[in-house]
Amino acid sequence: MVPFLALEFAWEWLAYFLSNWKFLEVLEYMSSLSVLIAVLFYFSESGDRIKQKHYQAWQVINTAQGKGGSGGRIEALQELNADRIPLVGVDVSGAFLQGINLAAARLLRANFNSTDLRDSDFRLADFSDADLKSANFRGSNLTKANFRGADLSGSDLSEVDLTESNLTGANLDDADLTGRISPEFTGAIWRARRMP
Repeated sequence: MVPFLALEFAWEWLAYFLSNWKFLEVLEYMSSLSVLIAVLFYFSESGDRIKQKHYQAWQVINTAQGKGGSGGRIEALQELNADRIPLVGVDVSGAFLQGINLAAARLLRANFNSTDLRDSDFRLADFSDADLKSANFRGSNLTKANFRGADLSGSDLSEVDLTESNLTGANLDDADLTGRISPEFTGAIWRARRMP
């Protein structure tokens, strides 16, 4: 036990000596200051990190353009939409995007030609003048979506919810509209087909 007691006694004297040393007190303050500076830098660079995140998401989308499968596009599109970035003119033709959530997305002039969008959420989405030919929307939520001037020819719209959707000027030639069609929606289809 004597060696341990001697070691303990030596450590106590060393701690006492160092506690009275002002240099260590200055080092302690500087370490606290460095943490504060790191926090300030972290928050000052948050805008750059968000821009970098958006740039990487667009890179995923553009790299996978023209290819089948998801290729990370579901996550990239959802991330951009969650940050309220307009997806105007995005080209995801032929992609597998089943179950994607792009509620309230701005998809004007987007290209979803032959894209698999089954069971997706596009509530309040704006598809104005979009290319949606042969897109598969089966079972999707398209409530209050805007399809003004969109090309939905040959699309699968069976079992979709198109409540209060705007189909003014939309092309619905050969679109599959089987399933839940309310009388109000039937009137909307008729008006869409009659528009020039």
